Formats: sequence, C-alpha cells, structure tokens
Amino acid sequence: MSGVREGAPASWEVFLRSRRGLAHQHVGSVRAAGPDAALATARDLYLRRGEVLSLWVVRSDAVHTASPDERDPYFAGARHKPYRYPEQYAPLTEEGREGEHDE
Repeated sequence: MSGVREGAPASWEVFLRSRRGLAHQHVGSVRAAGPDAALATARDLYLRRGEVLSLWVVRSDAVHTASPDERDPYFAGARHKPYRYPEQYAPLTEEGREGEHDE
C-alpha cells in the first residue's frame, strides 16, 4: 500500500443496513489494525442512533473504484442503444379505455 506507514492501522470502509429489503449504505471510514477492531470501532461510531440489522467493514485498499475521469466504459452513456432510455417510449394512457365498462 503506497502512502501508508508500515505498522499503521489500515483504513476500513463502513457499510450498514438499517432495515430488511434495503441495500447497505456507505456511512464512513475507520482506522483499525484488523477486521475485529474495525467492526468494534465502526459499531461505536456509527450505531449510536437507531437500529441496524447488519454492519460491514471492508479494507479501503480492497475497494476497486472507477473515477468519473474515466469516462469510458463506466460513465459514458449508451446513446447508441436508445431502447435503454425512457424518453424513447410513449407513456401508457387510459385513452381508448373510457366507456369500455359503461352499460
């Protein structure tokens, strides 16, 4: 890891999920020597308010990212595939259905 002093605590990204059916949300970072210490520190810092169903910590250097500066292929639009965009479709309307149920 470049930029990190040898023997210094690693940086960990913290994710939590507050309710069933919701995705985990990134809530911040902590520094700790190992995963157990990272979980304990994250618990102390981020679980003070409300109930949380699960808590994840991931070493920051294990997170792979794409920068918005890297326009292709991650952030470029697919304008050559118009079927992916909602403006290509006409909205559904109730026209033509009025009076179908009239007696």
